[in-house]
Amino acid sequence: MKSYSKKLQDRPLTRLLQKGVSSLSNAELLAIIFGKDVNWKGRKITALELAQKVLRKYDLKRLAKASIGELEKFFGIGKVRAAQIQAIFELARRVNSYVEDVRPIIEKPEDVFKIVGSEMQDLEQEVLKVLLLDSRNRLIKAEDVFKGSLNESVFSAREIFKLAFDYNAASIILVHNHPSGDPQPSEYDILATKEAIKLGKLLGIEVIDHIIIGNRNMKSMREYLKF
Repeated sequence: MKSYSKKLQDRPLTRLLQKGVSSLSNAELLAIIFGKDVNWKGRKITALELAQKVLRKYDLKRLAKASIGELEKFFGIGKVRAAQIQAIFELARRVNSYVEDVRPIIEKPEDVFKIVGSEMQDLEQEVLKVLLLDSRNRLIKAEDVFKGSLNESVFSAREIFKLAFDYNAASIILVHNHPSGDPQPSEYDILATKEAIKLGKLLGIEVIDHIIIGNRNMKSMREYLKF
């Protein structure tokens, strides 16, 4: 007969703490998720025994797809343990689908063109887009703020800076296209850029640049106006 101390050593949680999680069997891992033992007809069924019974009926793939309703019909599981099973498999799915943060860093006008140039250079109407950046010039989000007719360009400063505050952006870059294909700035483009820079300084959000996208080319207002 095993001693009490030996039984403790054999418990899945103790084995995990002593030998590491990779040393445990599937049943032992499931037993740790279950936690408490189960009483049935005056007999105590350990969490490990319950886990072994479950895995004799379901392999891990089937267990991952089982519904709460299906699982709770299995004696000793119940809604709570069924929910725990679903939760752990959902976490595993989310880990597998996780993509590391690889937000592009924008350091020059060409970086902007790489991000939005291909989608904007052939548009038949003007679109104003704002690129929201963090304190390290990494792109947080690129958002359309206006779409207009071929001869209309409206800069909504309120909408632009509201987005910047909403996303906690440290700076912004304005981008809009010229459907004519010529990125040469108009008088209104120049005026709107200067106004945006001025407002950005008041609000503490730097306007790094205003890029005008043409047909396979672009114009940087920062370089054009030398600000």
